[in-house]
Amino acid sequence: MTQSPPPGAPRARIPGPKQPPPPYPRIRAGLWRQCLGGGLALWALTAVVTYATRNTTLLPTLILLGGFLVPVTFVLWAYERHGRDLGVHLILGCFLIGGTLGVLGASAMEYYLLHPSLGMYVGVGLIEEAAKLAALMFVLRRHTRIRGLRAGLVLGATVGFGFAALESSGYAFNAAVSMKGVDLRALLETEILRGVLAPFGHGLWTAISGAVLLAYRRPNGRFHLAAPVLGAYLGVSLLHALWDSTHGIAIWLVARLAGAGLDRSLFAQGYIPTPSDDQEHLFTLFSMGGLVLVSLAGVAWVRSLARRDPTWRNTP
Repeated sequence: MTQSPPPGAPRARIPGPKQPPPPYPRIRAGLWRQCLGGGLALWALTAVVTYATRNTTLLPTLILLGGFLVPVTFVLWAYERHGRDLGVHLILGCFLIGGTLGVLGASAMEYYLLHPSLGMYVGVGLIEEAAKLAALMFVLRRHTRIRGLRAGLVLGATVGFGFAALESSGYAFNAAVSMKGVDLRALLETEILRGVLAPFGHGLWTAISGAVLLAYRRPNGRFHLAAPVLGAYLGVSLLHALWDSTHGIAIWLVARLAGAGLDRSLFAQGYIPTPSDDQEHLFTLFSMGGLVLVSLAGVAWVRSLARRDPTWRNTP
């Protein structure tokens, strides 16, 4: 017969079973905001110091900070909100390896397959979207359990943003180099413009095609290029082509409204000779309006895909 301990006597505490640690690293919420704010501060500081000292050795720092800031921020946001169970190593692989392979593959195919023509932007869209999708498939070839819309949205966007970061860095470098030396103003303008537009370009398009690709991936890990996958690829390639050709379409629309002859040399030059004030305003309206329409189409497509996957709102 056991007796209860007298009142006030110390009681032994039996530790409960330990909870297993989560399979993904703990990253505090809102880290992407700190990355964006800190990155902007470092980029601005680097720009000021470079301008004040004219030290060209700082150009790589300025180019890399400007080119990678927005893509890295969006990838970090996607990982925090919807991709922690995918693993940091897979996110890094898609961003670095997938983005690099996409840029290299697209550059090689464009060099050998494309020539200046009115339909060149269609070819650019088809080649670059195919290169990014192939890079995603290469990175995931041994991860046979990775499939579904949510995984495709996150990992496809990661490959696209890796592609965008490297491409933006290249455009910034080209803008900085001129016959008169280093053009710091052109470099900063290029980085600001591409940073603002980055969320609506490569990351968005590859998120769409990646989501459909992994949604139709077979249980054994093989990729199935079903009709919806090919349709998504052609659709994002069209969005890509429209995005790149917005400048030329705006020139064509202004020329039509102005009653000018549709000479092909007008598009080869990339501008309207001696435009009036009204034509300049119309060109700005059509070019910016075209980018907005293409962006809205891509965002609406991504949102429709996200609504189909119930795990999109119930991720870790």
